[in-house]
Amino acid sequence: MTDTSKPRLLSGMQPSADSLHLGNYIGALLSWKALQETHDAFFFLADLHAITVPQDPAALRANTRRTTAQYIAAGIDPTRSTLFVQSHVPAHAELAWVLNTITGFGEAARMTQFKDKAAKQGQEAASVGLFTYPILQAGDILLYQAVDVPVGEDQRQHVELTRDLATRFNSRFGDTFTVPKPYILKDTAKIYDLQNPTAKMSKSSESTAGLIWLLDDPKVTEKKIMRAVTDADGEVRFDRETKPGLANLLTIFAILTNRTVDDVVEEFAGGGYGTLKKALAAVVVETVAPIRERTLELLDDPGELDRILGVNADRANEVAEATLASVYDRVGLLPRR
Repeated sequence: MTDTSKPRLLSGMQPSADSLHLGNYIGALLSWKALQETHDAFFFLADLHAITVPQDPAALRANTRRTTAQYIAAGIDPTRSTLFVQSHVPAHAELAWVLNTITGFGEAARMTQFKDKAAKQGQEAASVGLFTYPILQAGDILLYQAVDVPVGEDQRQHVELTRDLATRFNSRFGDTFTVPKPYILKDTAKIYDLQNPTAKMSKSSESTAGLIWLLDDPKVTEKKIMRAVTDADGEVRFDRETKPGLANLLTIFAILTNRTVDDVVEEFAGGGYGTLKKALAAVVVETVAPIRERTLELLDDPGELDRILGVNADRANEVAEATLASVYDRVGLLPRR
């Protein structure tokens, strides 16, 4: 059962890689783990969003299980939070269609994320699904009457669209949706590519050399950190503009050890970059190795993972179907008897 005494929260990630990376862990999972203590939390695997670009079907199924296992291994408790696969709740696609009908074409065309993604693959190759995915995202949020939506700054525009659609629907058809608000994750939680420290750590990076995958072998993780790009002057100080590589390493160290960046700088001032990198490698491995080990244990029993997802999908469906029934009634669709 969901806990109605706490504010509702919803967030998710696409299962479009066989491993999450350190940026996902620091930028999302650490916050989610804390927020499940204070919220009635719904976390989902956004597989419907994943298919807005070409996917290998077998890989998508495998990655959905692998991402589920990593959520759990990183601290998302499926007995306290509702952890489910988006496509296991048909109401996501059904509500998205209704919201499509109240969204202006120009309104959808202004979404900067679509422009960025379409530019990468070419406008002609971009699917209609990619164009409308912010509306599906709005449906994801509104189905669960979420109050808080943890997102990065780059997703703020989509939450604002969700707010606009909720307000528009409520005005036109009567009070139906909770109008959500973005819960913007702190800038300090943004982790950058180790080889290109002006770009966010992302699975879409041209090279994996700058990514710390949660399922990497510890020796691979150590090697990537020791080879991280820094600068030539050798002075340990935090300066995001002129020393982005070093600033990134200091940020990672501070977050994983629950310390301030100033404290980390003070510890390593005068010690050289090699000393910092070696210490950081040890901290990252100490953090990630148990997640890797637990993930592999969970993946050894896919039947149990499927059982967990089934129980949670039932919980999510109960909430989602109630919202969808209200929406269908408000817009005048004839109920099935």
